[in-house]
This record gives sequence, C-alpha cells and structure tokens, in this order.
Amino acid sequence: MPIIFDSEKKIFKLDTLSSSYIFKIYDENYLVHLYYGAKIPDYNLTDFEDRRMYASFSASNPNLLRTGFSADVYPLEIGCNGCGDMRIASLQIRNADGNASTDMRYVSHKIYAGKPALKGLPALYANEDSECMTLEITTRDKVTGAEAILIYTVFEKHSALTRSVIIRNTSEKPFTIEKVMSFNLDLIGKDFDLITLYGRHNNERNFERRALAHGRQGIGSRRGSSSAQQNPFMALLRHGATEEYGDAYGFNLVYSCNHLCEIEVDFNESSRIMMGIDPSDFGWLLSPGEEFYSPEAVLVYSNEGLGGMSRTFHKLYNNNLVRGQWKKAKRPLLINNWEGTYFDFDDDKLFNIAKWAKDIGIEMLVMDDGWFGLRNDDRCALGDWTVNENKLRGGIGSLISRIKGLGLKFGIWYEPEMISPDSDLYRAHPDWCIHVPNRDRSQGRWQYVIDMSRQDVRDYLFDKMSEVLAHNDIDYVKWDFNRNITEAGSALLPPERQKEFFHRFILGTYELMDRLTKTYPHLLLENCSGGGGRYDPGMMYFSPQIWCSDNTDALSRVDIQFGSSLCYPASVQGAHVSASSRSGYETKRNVAMWGSFGYELDPAKISKEASEEIRTQIADYHKYYDLIHYGDLYRIISPWEDPYKVAWEFVSEDKSQAMLTVVVKFFKEARNFFIKLKGLDPEKFYKCDHNGEVYSGALLMNAGLSMYHLPDGDGESYVIHLEEVK
Repeated sequence: MPIIFDSEKKIFKLDTLSSSYIFKIYDENYLVHLYYGAKIPDYNLTDFEDRRMYASFSASNPNLLRTGFSADVYPLEIGCNGCGDMRIASLQIRNADGNASTDMRYVSHKIYAGKPALKGLPALYANEDSECMTLEITTRDKVTGAEAILIYTVFEKHSALTRSVIIRNTSEKPFTIEKVMSFNLDLIGKDFDLITLYGRHNNERNFERRALAHGRQGIGSRRGSSSAQQNPFMALLRHGATEEYGDAYGFNLVYSCNHLCEIEVDFNESSRIMMGIDPSDFGWLLSPGEEFYSPEAVLVYSNEGLGGMSRTFHKLYNNNLVRGQWKKAKRPLLINNWEGTYFDFDDDKLFNIAKWAKDIGIEMLVMDDGWFGLRNDDRCALGDWTVNENKLRGGIGSLISRIKGLGLKFGIWYEPEMISPDSDLYRAHPDWCIHVPNRDRSQGRWQYVIDMSRQDVRDYLFDKMSEVLAHNDIDYVKWDFNRNITEAGSALLPPERQKEFFHRFILGTYELMDRLTKTYPHLLLENCSGGGGRYDPGMMYFSPQIWCSDNTDALSRVDIQFGSSLCYPASVQGAHVSASSRSGYETKRNVAMWGSFGYELDPAKISKEASEEIRTQIADYHKYYDLIHYGDLYRIISPWEDPYKVAWEFVSEDKSQAMLTVVVKFFKEARNFFIKLKGLDPEKFYKCDHNGEVYSGALLMNAGLSMYHLPDGDGESYVIHLEEVK
C-alpha cells in the first residue's frame, strides 16, 4: 500500500517507487513531520521529532510544557502564523476579531484510491484510480472555525507526490485568508544547494545553484504570470550531489500567476520549504460555508541526482498532466509565418509559404499575429477578433480552403487576454481593461490587459473566438500573453475583495481555456507568453506544448532548453528552426529536434540547398519523434558546467536505441575527447551510425565514445544514433 496509517503510533507513511514521506499526529494533535527521502521499509523515527535544543526563547503550548514541545522548533506539516511558530508561515488567516493568529490541529483523515480534481484549477490527474492514492487530513482552528484540508496524493510508480490545501469556513463569521501555501515541508539540516531558474524575455530559465544560508531565501513573481524572470520551480541538492548521483528534491507549482517559492533555514539548522500564491498582493474573503482551493505543488525525490529528478518529472507530466487528443498523438510539423513575414502578409503570401511547406514535407501552416481588425502593426486592434478581409481576400474560409487543398493543416494566433487602447472593443468597453481609479493606465507593447476575472469579458472572448473556430476547419491555436499586469484591479470587485484580483484573473483564464478545449477537443493548443513567460505546469494542463522562447538562435536556445529540462519534458517544448545567422541549418535542426519541432522563416529568402537540407531534417523528425518526445533524457555536458560545448542524449524506454547530440558553442582547442553515454543496457550491443561499429552498452557507458573525428568549430554540431543489434 502506498499510504498506510499506524493507528497505534499515529504515523502516516507515504511510499513511492523510491521515496518515503512520513509524519505523525503528535500530542495535542499537532502534525509533526518525521522524514522525506530515500525509501525505507520501517518508520522507527521517534528521535526525528524531537527538536527542543536551543528552544529556551520559544513559546510552548501550555499543555505540553512537560515535553518541551514548541511549534517554533518542531518540524510541522502546516506552519501557522501567530501561535508559537515564528518561522515563515504556510497559513495566515485574519479572523473576524481582527487578529491573524491561526492554529490548525488534526481532526480526522481519510485514505482512498485515485485523486480529486481541484475546483477551477489545473492539477495532475489519475488515468485510473489504481494509479495513485490520496490522503486527506482535516485540521481545524477551534477558536475561529477555520479548517485546512491537507491533500497528499502519491504517484507510486513515479517517485512523486502532490500537495494542496483547501480552506473551509465552518464558522458563522467571514474571515480573510492572507496567506496559503500549497505545502509546508521541514527538512533536517541546511547542507543543501538551492537550484532555481531565472531569466528574462529571450533568455528564459537559466540555471542558478547556490548554497542555502541561514534566514530566508527564494524566488517568486508578482507580474500577473509565472514569468520569464523566475519560474515556479526549485530544487534542493545535497552538498556534493551531481547530475546523476546524490539526493535531489524537486518542487514545482501548478500555477500560472503570482507565486512565492521560499525557504527558511532556522537557528536549529532546519530548512522549511514552501510554495504557493505570493501573499503580498493576495487576500481572499471567505464567507461562512465557503471553500478556497490552493494551487497544487508537485514534490519529487531522487537519489540519482538532478537527472533522476528530471526524468521523474518528465514521465509524470507526460502521463498525468498533459491531456486530450494530443497527449500521445503525433503532433503535426508546422511552419509559422511570424519571423518570415511579421505583419506584412496577405492570403497569397501565406499560400505561397504553404506550397513550399507542402513540397518540403511540412504538415501545417500557422498564421500568426495580424489577421484581424486593422492589425497592421502592434499598436492596435487587440480584442477586435474579426477577420481582416483586406489581407485575407474572400475571408479566412477561402484561405483555409486553399491551404487544405494542398493537404496541410491550418493554425491561427490569438491573444485573448489583451486589449489595445486603439481598438473598437476598448472604445466600447473601456472598463474592461485592468485598471484602478484615478491612475494612468500603463501600456506595455502598446496594449492593456483585459479583465479575465469578469464573466462578461470571458463570454465575449469565447463568442468571438467561436465565430472563427466553429465555422472554419482550424486545427491549432497559438494562445499568446505579451505583457505583465500593472494597476491590478477590477471595476466589478468591491474594495474588500480587490486583493482577490490576481487569483480571480488566472482562474478566469483557466476557465476560458477549459471551455475552449472542451468545445473544440480536436484543437492543438500551444501556449506562448512572449515566448516562455508562462512556461509552467498550469498552462501545460491545457496546452500540450508551449513556445519555449522567442529566441530561436540555436546557440542561445541550448541554454534555455537545458534549463527548461530540469522539470519540463521535451514533448511540451516548442522549438523551431529559424533564419538566425549564428549557425547553419544542421545545428539549428539538431537543437530544435529537442522538442515539438517546426520552422519560422520565409521560404523566399532561403536557398535551394537549404530547402533540400530541410527536407532531410523533416525525415529525421518523423524517424525519431517517439524517442525524443517520450524517451529518457540525459544531460551529458551542461552549459552551466562547460561554456564551450554541450551534449545531451535521449534513450528509448526499452533501451533499444539512443540519440546523442553535441553542439560546439565556441571552439576552444583541437583535442580528442570521449563522451560516456548514460541510460543504456550494459548487456545489449548497439550499432553506431557514425562509424558502423558495434559496442556494448557497458563499453559506451564506462569507456565512452570518441569524438575525435567529428566537427568542433564554432556553432557546429553532430548527432549520433545508436540502435540495438541482436
């Protein structure tokens, strides 16, 4: 059983494939954490609960003075504000008396097969109830009547568990939730390195590793999105742990708005970890009988280092996060016109691109920004989602008919959450833009953000999108989000609920995406936010692929893709070949093959030789699709370890084939070097397509493969395929 409860010792034990998570009901019904780490068969962990050392200034529950217990020093499953725990709190409620003292104690629990949905929120799911098991623990503050239901779901085969919290008001008075984190985890010690993913537009998800220090440290976003600046992911690696060895804990928040990922190392050398909605611009007024659902957090433990942690996330997300028709179906290879034409296109220019695409083997044309309203540049018309028939003569139906006549699929671009000040929609409904009274409305990229917390706004958007989607044969939608939120407020929310705005905004976005994908289940939805500004598991629940970055330069992309791979699978990663000039088409292809492959270029501007090279690339895309999308990823040489070259490898689940890619970013010196492959079967033999030789998996992993005769100039790259021979 993945979850057991010892009623005599009052201990809960949650087991996955390679980890155990253990806690107990302590005296006075405190939930005390005991252990999270490599899987263990027993739970004789009595000594792990005692943290009385140096607690002389820590207040104690008067009923527990004899034991030396203090909420300030003991490891807890929920850290409450104002009742003895002086560390960062995972829960703070401002009650009807005006104070923010909160004290949650165990009341009851239940264990059952399967996994519950989270109302209004994306979350991991069970394909079958037997796939996972859930523990729900009800805790209650006896003074205020507030309840916190702690939800733990164990994905036994994936070495992962999820955590979330439901806050319920069982009293007769309203109260305000001021902070609710999705989980609270107290680990022994501070001998960890913290890994986070920082960045900006065109340079997302850079790897950063630093040692934990006493006090608070962490990352977050207050931009109205998960952001390119700080992804809602962090990992803890035990000192000395590497890519393939040692303890690694990964944490990822299934949420696309403001978030906080925080760690505090206290005076007892304990590390408290939590993730959730950023509390600085958050508050939620909860009336009697109402519930509030927190976003879900995913926790992964690996004793096989950072790589083992990553591969667990990849398999888990491919199997239990990505949904719908395109979860396993082979996705069409596309060409997007944006970098080829920008706003300067019409139906004939798009048709000419499509003819070239069909001839070369591409399967879908995507028409990007500029097809609607008076949208001839980026300064107008967002919100006016009607077809511009000056560009698309005969309407969009005529263009689609021509494209489909070639045998191609057709996709279209939207930015539903935005509104231009120069638009018919804004002139008709100026209150629909996000704003606060008596302040200038900041513009970003010449646009405002529309108020997705409003039902009338969402209904308008759904109806306008349906006017196009319901009456035309459209296979794909690219959903963009190109600025941060400022002057955050809604014209419909009363003053006491304005701090609910950010969360209501993203709930509205989720609701519209859910309605769209349920109404048009055949659509392949690709998310985008200036590239990778909402590259998070919340968006992956609705869109099985996300545009990784607007930066399509191959030598820049390898860094972005390495960082993204810490927890996000290749199947989700939108990666295209473009006309960028720092490398040739071979390297562009080799980098873009690490993901959902496609093209961003103008065929009229490339040579016949390049076209023929692209034809070969497309054949490789089809040949190795499953290996890349669903194989195990091994980061062989990382850009954060070697500034000159990088290497990665995909290995099929049955270990019958592998693909090694090496990119030389900067030529350093002519020297022989070997690469030791990973993840192969040591007992199997593999034929190398580079030299025709046959090697054992043991030799390839322990002695390595020589790279001596392969390209090593700036921007050059190569791919080596290995296939099992009987």
